[in-house]
Amino acid sequence: MEHYDVIVLGVGSMGGAAANSLAGRGLKVLGLETFEPGHDQGAAHGGTRIIRQSYFESPEYVPLLRRAYDLWRALEEESGRRIMELCGGIYLGDPDSPTFAGSRLAAKEHGLDHEVLDADEVRRRFPTMDPADDALAVYEREAGYVRPEETTIANAEVAARKGATLRFHEPVTHWQTTAGGGVRVVTTQGVYGADRLVVTPGPWAPTVLPELGLPLSIERMIFYWFTPEFTDAVPYASWSEARHPVYIEETHANGQIYGFPMTDGPAGGFKLGFFRKGTPTTAGTIDRTVYDAEVEDMRERAVQLFPRLTGPLVQAKTCLYSVTPDEHFVIGTHPEHAQVQVACGFSGHGFKFVPVIGEILADLTIDGRTDLPIGLFDPARAVLRPA
Repeated sequence: MEHYDVIVLGVGSMGGAAANSLAGRGLKVLGLETFEPGHDQGAAHGGTRIIRQSYFESPEYVPLLRRAYDLWRALEEESGRRIMELCGGIYLGDPDSPTFAGSRLAAKEHGLDHEVLDADEVRRRFPTMDPADDALAVYEREAGYVRPEETTIANAEVAARKGATLRFHEPVTHWQTTAGGGVRVVTTQGVYGADRLVVTPGPWAPTVLPELGLPLSIERMIFYWFTPEFTDAVPYASWSEARHPVYIEETHANGQIYGFPMTDGPAGGFKLGFFRKGTPTTAGTIDRTVYDAEVEDMRERAVQLFPRLTGPLVQAKTCLYSVTPDEHFVIGTHPEHAQVQVACGFSGHGFKFVPVIGEILADLTIDGRTDLPIGLFDPARAVLRPA
């Protein structure tokens, strides 16, 4: 049984970042993953993920986002891959909606560069949009998107270059702690030992960490790419990342949507989705078919903000959210095993934090603590405790 300093169970987005950070600090690392790098079976695919700092979910996330931006740039430099694009971000809707009001609060509290726009100014700057007359928006120049597949591949490549052993297409069947204070991990192809374990299971958390009894809701989500109507007044360039920001809109009547500029040329489609309109599922039973009624539901909502988004559907894909009751992450030491660190429950908004989560997991694994603020994410917080 080959022995390692640390085993990372799940080398997707978070696990890949953890393996990279741990290997970079000189540890002997083994990463075990069921699928290939950049796969589309979990929550880290679809070409783009929003990155932003005016964080309506809570101002407490902003210090982590600032650190994440530094680490995104470092990953690009180390990997030689193009990962992050800052095309700006706009968060708009009803003036008292969490999307607008929460974004403005975070921006003001942390002194982030931002503007507040009324509906007329939104229409003038971004002619693809036609918000309600009483809508308000926060515009953030230092927002944009990151490429999820490129990210997971980059972390795997850089981690391997630093000495990590990564085994793909090797599912873990079970893991256990040992009497000597280490861990033993069994896969379909072998048995491995380590002093410490990092568990980053994504939507497989309920089966990989059943003993925690985490009240995670695994949800089937869909994102869509529609073809806009290009006109002389609103040509393709107005929809492209050269002129169009990432966006989140929320109204009391219609809920919340999010999306991206066109990043793959005029034929690539304009991507968007509902942020919270998932259906319960499991990682093993998700229905990957996207139905006509779902497409029409999305189109009906989309044209409320984008009246020219009337062309054919280019494609639609499913993904998985792992949602906690308070929609904050789960990151920390396993309550029963000091040598095990866990990270899951990223609730559909975790990808922008990938490199800093990797750093946090390396801190916890090596030092048992981190200087980064993770109090929101305690695995033992009251909302996660079994009744």
